[in-house]
Amino acid sequence: MTGAGAPEAGGASAPAPRLGGRYWRLLVASAAANLGDGLMSVAVVWLTSSLTREPLWLTLVALATRLPWLLLSLPAGVLADRVDRCRLVAAMDGARCVLVLAFALLLLAVRGPAPAPDPVSHADAAPGTVLLTALCLLAFLVGCAEVLRDTTAQTLMPSLVDQRLLERANGRLWGAETALGGFAGPALAGALVGVAVVVPFGAHAALLALAGALMLTLRGDDGRRRGRAGRADSPLPPSFRRETAEGLAWLWRHRLLRTLALLLGAFNLLGMLTSAQFVFFAQDVLGVSGGLTFGMLTTGMATGALAGSLTGDRVAERAREGTVLRGSLLIIGTCYGVIGLLSHAAAVWAVSVAMGFAVVVWNMVTVSLRQRLIPDRLLGRVNSVYRFFGWGTMSLGALAAGALVSLLEPELGREWALRSTYLSAAVLMAPLLLWGWPRIGSARIDAARAAAAAAEAGRLAQ
Repeated sequence: MTGAGAPEAGGASAPAPRLGGRYWRLLVASAAANLGDGLMSVAVVWLTSSLTREPLWLTLVALATRLPWLLLSLPAGVLADRVDRCRLVAAMDGARCVLVLAFALLLLAVRGPAPAPDPVSHADAAPGTVLLTALCLLAFLVGCAEVLRDTTAQTLMPSLVDQRLLERANGRLWGAETALGGFAGPALAGALVGVAVVVPFGAHAALLALAGALMLTLRGDDGRRRGRAGRADSPLPPSFRRETAEGLAWLWRHRLLRTLALLLGAFNLLGMLTSAQFVFFAQDVLGVSGGLTFGMLTTGMATGALAGSLTGDRVAERAREGTVLRGSLLIIGTCYGVIGLLSHAAAVWAVSVAMGFAVVVWNMVTVSLRQRLIPDRLLGRVNSVYRFFGWGTMSLGALAAGALVSLLEPELGREWALRSTYLSAAVLMAPLLLWGWPRIGSARIDAARAAAAAAEAGRLAQ
C-alpha cells in the first residue's frame, strides 16, 4: 500500500516524493508537546527529591507514570482504529493541558512561587504528602492520556508520507522531539526550577495547548470511516474484545514482530530499572546538587538520540537493519555496565550519548518496520499490542528499582545500592542478547518484508 504523498503512476518523470505540509504540522505539534515533556521530566523528579529522600516515593511516581501503558495499551489501539486519529491526538493533548494546569495551581497554592530547594541538603524531614500524592495522581492521569495519544500518533505516519520516506520522516520527527524534549526541555527545566518550581508546569500546559490546536488543523485521516464501519471486511458490529484479540493474534503469528516486541519489553524493563532512581544516582553517587546541572546531565541521551535521528537512516542502509539492531543491543548493554562503575557526571554524560544513539536507531528501524509490515486497518490494534508487551514492563522495572535500592542499601550503603541498578541491567542484558541475536538478523527482516508485500499484492488483486 502506498502512503499519502506518493507520486502518481504513469510517468517516468514523476516528481520525487516529498514530506508535505501535513507532515510538518505534525512535526511542530509533536515538538511542542515533547518540549513540554522535557520540562516535566526534570521538574517532576526534582520536585519529588526536594520533598523526600525515600526511594519508595520516587518509585511510586515512576510507577504512576508507566502503569497506564500496562492498563490501557490494548484498548488504545482499538480506539485508534475506530476514530479520527488526528482529533484523538488533539483531545489527549487538551486533556493533559488541563491536568498539568490544575496541578500547577495546586502547587502554587501550597508552596507559592518559590524555587525548588536543593534536594540533598534541604529535603523536607516530613514529606509533603499532599503534593507527593497529587504528583502521583497527576503522573497516572497524564500517563493515561499519553497512552492514547502516543499509540494513535504512531499510526498517523503512513497516511501522511510516502512509504519510501518513512525512515526519513520518522528520523526527522524523532530529531525534533529529541532536540526539544530530551535536550532543550530538561536543560530549561533545570534553570526554571531555580526561579520558581511552578514555572515548568505552567509552560508545559501552554505547549500542550499549542500542540492540540495544531493537530486539529490536520485533515485526511480516514479514522471516522473506520469508526462507523468497524472492520471493512466484517459484517459484525465492532467489538473491543474481538478487535483486540485480532491484533494480538496477528502479532503473535508474526515471528519477527513478536520477537521485537518481547525484546523491547525486556529492554524497557531494564531501562526503567536504571532510570527510576536516576535522580538519586545523580545526587548521591555523582554529586549533582543543582537543578540546572541535573537537567544538563539528562541531555546526554538526547544528544546521542539527536545524532541517531539525523544519521540513523543512512546507518541502516549501509549496515543493514539486522546488524543495526544487534549492534544497538550490544551498545546499550555495555553502557549500562560502564555507567554503573563511573563516579563523574561528565563521564556518565559521554557514555549516555552512545546509549542515546543506539536507542533511537533501534526505534527508527523497528517503528518503520511495523509501519510497513502491519496492514493499515490493523495498525492501531497491532501497534497497541506491541507496545503493551514493549512498554507495559516499565512499571515492573520501576518497582524493581525501588525494591532493589531499598533492600541493598542497609547492606551495601546508598551509593552501591544505587549503582546496583545499572550493574544488574548490564548482567541481565547478556541472556537477552543471546536469545535475540539469531532472531533479528537481516535475512529474517528481508523475508518478513517480502511476505508483507506479497500479502498486500494479493489483497489488491482480489
